[in-house]
Formats: sequence, structure tokens, C-alpha cells
Amino acid sequence: MKILLVEDDLKISAFVKLGLEENGYNVTVAYDSTMAERIVFNKEFDLLILDVVIPGINGLELCKKIRNADIKTPIIMVTSLDAVEDKIEGFDCGADDYLVKPFNFKELLSRIKALHRRHTQTIMAPQQKIADLELDTVTKKVRRNNKEIILTAKEFAILELLMSNKGKVFDRIEIAEKIWGFSFNSGTNLIDVHINSLRNKIDKDFSPKLIHTQIGFGYVMKDEE
Repeated sequence: MKILLVEDDLKISAFVKLGLEENGYNVTVAYDSTMAERIVFNKEFDLLILDVVIPGINGLELCKKIRNADIKTPIIMVTSLDAVEDKIEGFDCGADDYLVKPFNFKELLSRIKALHRRHTQTIMAPQQKIADLELDTVTKKVRRNNKEIILTAKEFAILELLMSNKGKVFDRIEIAEKIWGFSFNSGTNLIDVHINSLRNKIDKDFSPKLIHTQIGFGYVMKDEE
């Protein structure tokens, strides 16, 4: 498994690189965003680990550029910023996971394995359709009543999960585990924030409503009122 580590702290990068290589991973290190861009746009990797605070553009902007280039490689953001708003920003930039410094190396290994497993095992139909809502996993386009709807990466992933499992109720923990690879604490309303944003985009101005709340259980996609 080939990993690109973007980290400007020499001690941290050396420690993480050594630890990952001892666990059988092939690791390339970039120490700034310019170097990272040159590498990631010319070589294929199985996973990217991006520090947020790096020389040049920060890791969030770098993540956006990678996703805008249609590179779908799983990304773990690493940062000392641990507020919920910071995590939401990271996910909305296209990150798949978010690890707060200082972290236990065993946790990093666990996140890498879980993310790689999700990425390689997730097989869904290229197109999903419920009522007049259409989702294309290849072009990453979403339309409702032939109108294109712009979603963030995480909104798209949640919608894809719900549409591909029409009629199945997902609680917040399930959604967090399937989309982010781990569960948020009970005081975090991150899932609700994303669901509400999705509803505003795909349900607010259309009928029938497709995302439903099953009180006490979670969220479900169906085309019945």
C-alpha cells in the first residue's frame, strides 16, 4: 500500500514514516504543498495523509485542489485543530477522515486500515435514482427534476449511502462509521448538520420529500410521504 505523507515537521514525518514502513507500508514524504502537488499529480497512491498547517497553501486548500482534479484517493487530515467546525471544514474540503494531534500511532494505523477497507470494499451501482432524484457515482453529478444540485463531498457520500439503501433506516452512529470511518461523540450534531443541508438542497423546493426522519431510530430515504 502506497502512502503519501505531507508533513513539514521533520521529527514527526520521520517518526510516522518509520512506523508505517515497519508495518509494511510504502511511504513517500512531502514537506510542503508545492512538493506534495508535484508528487500527487504525477504518481498514484492508495492513501494521502495531509497535515493542515504546511508551507505554501494549507492542507485544506491542497485537499480541495486534489478533489477538484478528480483524484479520489482516500485522504486523512491531521491537525491540532479539534473544534467541530474545524472538522466539518476538513470534511467539506473532501477529506475522508480527520485525526487530531497529538495522536496515538496505533490509532493512525487503525484509521488507515479502516479507511482502506471501506474504500476497496464499497461497490455501488454507478447510477442511483429515486423519484426524480438522480445520482451518478462516476461523474459525481446530482440532479432533481433535471436541475443540477451542487453537494459537498460528504453530502454526496451520505446521499449515495441513503439512495443505495432505499428504505433502510440509518442511525447517526452508522452514518458516521460508514462515511467517516469512526463514531462522533453523542454531543456532536455533525450528522444532523449534513442531513439538514441535504434536505435544503434536494427536498426543500421539490415534491415528494425523500429524506425522512424515523424518530428514535435515524434517517431513511424513500419516495413516500
